Amino acid sequence: MVDNSRHLPPERRIGAINWVGLGTLYGKECRRFIKVWLQTIVAPTVTSMLFLAVFALAIGRSVQEIGGVSFLEFMAPGLIVMAMMQNAFANTSSSLMISKVQGNVVDVLMPPLSPGELLIGFAFGGVTRGLSVALVLSAVMLIFVDLEVHHIGFILLHAVAASLMLALLGLLTAIWAEKFDQLAAITNFIVTPLAFLSGTFYSIERLPEPLLTASKFNPFFYLIDGFRYGMIGHADGSLAIGAAVVLSCVLVMWLICLRILIKGYRLKP
Repeated sequence: MVDNSRHLPPERRIGAINWVGLGTLYGKECRRFIKVWLQTIVAPTVTSMLFLAVFALAIGRSVQEIGGVSFLEFMAPGLIVMAMMQNAFANTSSSLMISKVQGNVVDVLMPPLSPGELLIGFAFGGVTRGLSVALVLSAVMLIFVDLEVHHIGFILLHAVAASLMLALLGLLTAIWAEKFDQLAAITNFIVTPLAFLSGTFYSIERLPEPLLTASKFNPFFYLIDGFRYGMIGHADGSLAIGAAVVLSCVLVMWLICLRILIKGYRLKP
């Protein structure tokens, strides 16, 4: 009898973390948006610049200064975070939703990837897209707005937190949704309103009660407020409370996503 064991490839030892599988999943998530960069990076940049132009023409002349800086300098950080959040959400939600609808989600679930590795691969793919859009948009805005760095730590913290929070929300939405209409409903009735009502285009200090108090229950407000402080040195709310709210939301959503992936809710038969 011929011994063919000598011709078999060596057994692969995965170890505590499947680095090859995790890197492959993360690379797939990044290649998804890089291949269609006109849609995923250029289009959000153009949309945000249109917002900047429209608000500058409509309001910029009547509101000369907010928080010690020009109206455009005040609004620019909010637009960057809004674009960052929307694209991080879109990356994870569309990726998993398309896999579910096409029936090839099993290709992601079958490889030897733990729930934690699946979560890291999907979530940080969304984070990468969000940060990529932010970098490109910031570079374009520099042509028209005098952007500065007041505190790099706050910029990095809130940029990563904003992208990660919305990437996790996108993952949760895609797991729950069974059709694209449900996905669009979360985008139109939750993500977009919270982003627009978070002080992106205005200072919440100008709001009357009870809108002022209600704004402080919006986690998106703290993401934008902390990022804006990192750029212009002005914040409408407490930075300590904002950081605590942001980090708590990210942690809670991470644990919820991990639990759902472990259970296989709406993913496994």
